[in-house]
Amino acid sequence: MKTLVLKIFLAAFTCILLTLALCFLNLPQPIQDFSELTARENKKVTILVWWLPFGRYREMPDCAASYGIHECLVTIDRDAYSQANAVIIHHKEIMGNLSGLPLSPRPQRQKWIWMNFESPTHTSGLEELEGIFNWTMTYKVGSDIFMPYGYLRPRKAARSSTVLLPHKKRLVAWVISNWNEDHARVILYWRLRRYIPIDVYGRNAIELVNNSVVQTVSQYKFYLAFENSQHPDYITEKLWRNALGSSAVPVVLGPPRSNYERFLPADAFIHVDDFHSPKMLAAYLRFLAKTPQLYRRYFNWKRDYTVHVTSFWNEHFCAACKAVWAGKHQIKTVSDLKLWYDT
Repeated sequence: MKTLVLKIFLAAFTCILLTLALCFLNLPQPIQDFSELTARENKKVTILVWWLPFGRYREMPDCAASYGIHECLVTIDRDAYSQANAVIIHHKEIMGNLSGLPLSPRPQRQKWIWMNFESPTHTSGLEELEGIFNWTMTYKVGSDIFMPYGYLRPRKAARSSTVLLPHKKRLVAWVISNWNEDHARVILYWRLRRYIPIDVYGRNAIELVNNSVVQTVSQYKFYLAFENSQHPDYITEKLWRNALGSSAVPVVLGPPRSNYERFLPADAFIHVDDFHSPKMLAAYLRFLAKTPQLYRRYFNWKRDYTVHVTSFWNEHFCAACKAVWAGKHQIKTVSDLKLWYDT
């Protein structure tokens, strides 16, 4: 009898020691019920937006209603951190301040998404972020979640045989809010305006018609889609909305022509690099303005495509949700963020 009691005591003591060892070692416990895993994976994907971009409040999107992306919850409630499948962190709010990152331990399989749509010229502090993020969401081709400022998408209906353009009474327009005399675009503007009149709209210039870029630029034959800095793939709403969305021929200053041609037909824009001088560019614009048949060729793309201008920021949040669904089992860490983004 004593022997039996001793055996029971030793067995119980051994179980207690094993339990304590598992607790102290924090070993992962096996899933007891496989149906629990299936149920957990079939729940909604939760995307937590850690910082509102630029501190501007907006109502979080209904991804199913707006973009047909179902089973998706986008929230700014930080209490949802432990349940979130992914956390989106906008670079502007943590630039030079890593205390803006979540401080709690990262849940297993949760993805941290680095989101940034400024050019490398206006992005600093990347060397501090190596090995922190799992995915990138930017305008750059090669991002884990590629979100350009806009793109051409094929028409759903049959190819259009005619291209309708608004009546255009004016020649060249430019809308600019950040004027810097050292920027290449401002330097080029001063040289170009010697040979052709340019109407400048923006913060300290002519007021927009009904505060609308599209209504204003639609009156012009050409629009100066000059980027604030020149980097691969950095092609912003200046092209997609201000020019193409207004049915004005874009005159572009940005990455090389070959980079633009990755996103739109070669005859849909005029690149400043195609001309030896601003004087020659101005002469070509005047020539096109007086030659309707040649001018209209710059709109042949309208027969097959429509312009999509990306909606900041709801479209980005919902795209992240779709990407997390598709790559929920992908495990990676971005270890070369600065090198990748700067080159």
